[in-house]
Amino acid sequence: MNFAKKIAAAALIVSSLVFTGCGQGQIGCVDKDKVMTEAPRAKAVTEEAKAEIDKTIAAFDEKYPDKENMSAEDAAKAQMELQRDLQKINQKYSAQLESRFSVVVAEIANSKNIDVVIANSADQKLLFQGGIDITSEVISKMQ
Repeated sequence: MNFAKKIAAAALIVSSLVFTGCGQGQIGCVDKDKVMTEAPRAKAVTEEAKAEIDKTIAAFDEKYPDKENMSAEDAAKAQMELQRDLQKINQKYSAQLESRFSVVVAEIANSKNIDVVIANSADQKLLFQGGIDITSEVISKMQ
């Protein structure tokens, strides 16, 4: 039993050295919330999404002008239809933003030889000291 613990500890130490490059790994951090609220592209995509949502709600209201007099079953079906439409819009624009964010973070990480980038928002700090903050660069590149 004692021998198994020693082997497990040695394996853990060896794997941590291999994965971190013997202490030479670079860690970056980015505040994704700040990027999504301040980046020009994120703002534009958010405005596009809001416009499409408003358009979808207006079309729903036009299609079902007499919602108050609908049966409970018909009202539930109509509401589910609206929810599906809104969810599709949300997924579409979220995927666009997430894709662009990932590409920009990867580009910056590669250019700065950063091995790992950690999401480090103001309200959920994961990295308290050290690391390279790339938030401002991500904001400027998200055009």
